[in-house]
Amino acid sequence: MTTYQTIRLDILEGVATLTLNRPERKNALELSMREEIAAVLALVRDTDNITALVLTGAGGAFCSGGDIRAMAAGQITAEAGRARMRAVHSWLRPLMEFERPVVTAVDGPAYGAGFGLALVGDFIIATPQARFCASFMRVGLIPDGGLLYTLPRMIGLQRAKELFYSAREIDAATAREWGIVNEIVAPESLLHRARAIAACLGNASASAFGLIKSALARTFESDFATMLEVEAAAQGIAFSSEYHRDAAQCFVQKRDPLFRWPEPVPPE
Repeated sequence: MTTYQTIRLDILEGVATLTLNRPERKNALELSMREEIAAVLALVRDTDNITALVLTGAGGAFCSGGDIRAMAAGQITAEAGRARMRAVHSWLRPLMEFERPVVTAVDGPAYGAGFGLALVGDFIIATPQARFCASFMRVGLIPDGGLLYTLPRMIGLQRAKELFYSAREIDAATAREWGIVNEIVAPESLLHRARAIAACLGNASASAFGLIKSALARTFESDFATMLEVEAAAQGIAFSSEYHRDAAQCFVQKRDPLFRWPEPVPPE
């Protein structure tokens, strides 16, 4: 397996775990890390027997966002800034559109672009120590990492404005209350729970999961009639899948179901 300098990649039973691994800088997204993330995500997308992806960070931090020290080291022109962002978008957009399950496991800060990276998850798990902050106003920048798209859809326009304009931090409990975080678990349970959910979703119908994810990505820009057409076409594909036929037989024959959500982790 390839050795990386700023990330770790572990693959176990079809679940790939990508760990941002610059704990001394709270996993800030400097250039070499962004390049290694792009390489790993391309590998994951092109590997058929990887059925799900977990994103997390090392050392009690998820990701502190862009490397401000590197930004401050020299003047970034408008052209260079745009190219910088497009390089990130070259892997961020395919990650958002990835038709296999993505679970993000957040411990400690998810700041700036790290907040955006956390929100690419189909399922977002956090520890009580997780903290989320769209910190861009503090350094005179606009929200990036896809946040202008993802955050208003998760929490509504007014709350997104509040977080963008104030650059204030919210804790895991608030993120859970606002609909950002799906579950809060103890730090020692974080990766185990994330991998269990990823494995469960990865073993579900690949057709059904991909079709649902694709449909949900367009629902806020579509009218009811359009979504009904999407529903009809997608369900036709799902009906024809071998997974559906096997799952229906399990139901009829009263056998154990093919899909079962893992039991929740008991609270602390």
